[in-house]
Amino acid sequence: MYLADRSAPAGAKPAPDRRPVRAAAVAPTVLALGTVSLITDISSEMVTAVLPLYLIAGLGLSPLGFGALDGVYNGVSALVQLTGGHLADRVRNHKLIAGIGYGLSALCKPLLLFAHSLGPISVILTLERTGKGLRTAPRDALISLSTPPELQGRAFGVHRAMDTTGALLGPLAAFLILSVAVDGYDAVFGVSACVAALGVVVLMLFVPSGDGDTRPRPPRPRTADADDGAAASSSVAATAAAAVPAADRPAPVRLRDALGLLRLPRLRNLAICAVLLGLTTVSDAFVYLLLQRRTGIGDQWFPLLPLGTAAVFLLLAVPAGALADRIGRRTVFLTGHALLLAGYALLLWAPDRPALPYLVLALHGMFYAATDGVLPAAVAATVPAELRATGLALVGTGQALARFGCSLAFGAAWTLWGTGPALAAAAAGLLCCAAVAGFVLRPAAPAVPLPDPNRTGSP
Repeated sequence: MYLADRSAPAGAKPAPDRRPVRAAAVAPTVLALGTVSLITDISSEMVTAVLPLYLIAGLGLSPLGFGALDGVYNGVSALVQLTGGHLADRVRNHKLIAGIGYGLSALCKPLLLFAHSLGPISVILTLERTGKGLRTAPRDALISLSTPPELQGRAFGVHRAMDTTGALLGPLAAFLILSVAVDGYDAVFGVSACVAALGVVVLMLFVPSGDGDTRPRPPRPRTADADDGAAASSSVAATAAAAVPAADRPAPVRLRDALGLLRLPRLRNLAICAVLLGLTTVSDAFVYLLLQRRTGIGDQWFPLLPLGTAAVFLLLAVPAGALADRIGRRTVFLTGHALLLAGYALLLWAPDRPALPYLVLALHGMFYAATDGVLPAAVAATVPAELRATGLALVGTGQALARFGCSLAFGAAWTLWGTGPALAAAAAGLLCCAAVAGFVLRPAAPAVPLPDPNRTGSP
């Protein structure tokens, strides 16, 4: 941003501003969406923190049954992302679709007060995950459309940091409510419903309705982020131009246009790498269980393990996003998976020392800080604005389904081989997939101009 020289006399030309250019502040839309996510995550994590105990100890559900239920409704969330992304682009109102998703999740919270058997609870949880799936891609599209391409990593980092703050506060709030309330579970569900409604109100009042100018723009010059596709390729620009008529209002987005996104080489490469790496990323719950078995952490301390990951994620999400904008998102993204691999190695071979849990949780949080916001920032840089939510949903759904598949495979390997061989197999797979991703996402070679056949002589 340049500041005008207000002290110049009338009619005089202002002197050129030779001060260093400061990076623009994070857009108000990003801060508003971060506040919505913070509030909503407090509500969601309050329920998530007590749900296993409520279902298993309160309703008598077996651990295997709870694992199947958890897998089903998380799978629903992943699949619904595609619908949410396409609808947001089709109606050209990302806030509307995101608001429907937030509203649906909020409506499900008070229904838990009246559900006291597995069937109704399963339906309510599935609807709640449907709301989460609907809102994810439109929300991320709003963030990317309100932020300059060169600052997208930082913008997503700010949002993820605020979101993680809610993930930290939610379990703590549930713990406090359970310790003072007579009907603890009902009190948690009731307070969670009120907090979720507040999040919807903040979305409606403070998030702008406009999604930004989605008309194609001239290609930007390549920057330091050229290795991760920050500058739109000519094929992307051509696709955007073909999808938009000469009139100011863009043509409606069709399903064929959405599916055609996978013909964009950079987006296809990102989707493939997200799926490959997701297939070898062990779920958080298994990481915490492995850490408990490895170090002998008491059951009373087990619920606090996710807070360690979340705290590191919160501290490093913004710096990691800003670093990705500066040195390249590919580099930071792959470094995050290298940190996760180091955490696996500690769980496998490190001696049992008091510092081991802290090191593993720190590496786990650093992994999320370097990947969770960096990947959507890289995807947003490769997708035309009018298909932004759809592109984010394609990659996000592929990654979520791959991680779900990894959870099933790792659970089976744990049962058949034991914890050590199962984690060693996951680590070996992650190493191979990271090497493939490093090759697939390598920077494109600069184009070499062809010699002019009409030109003679040497230069």
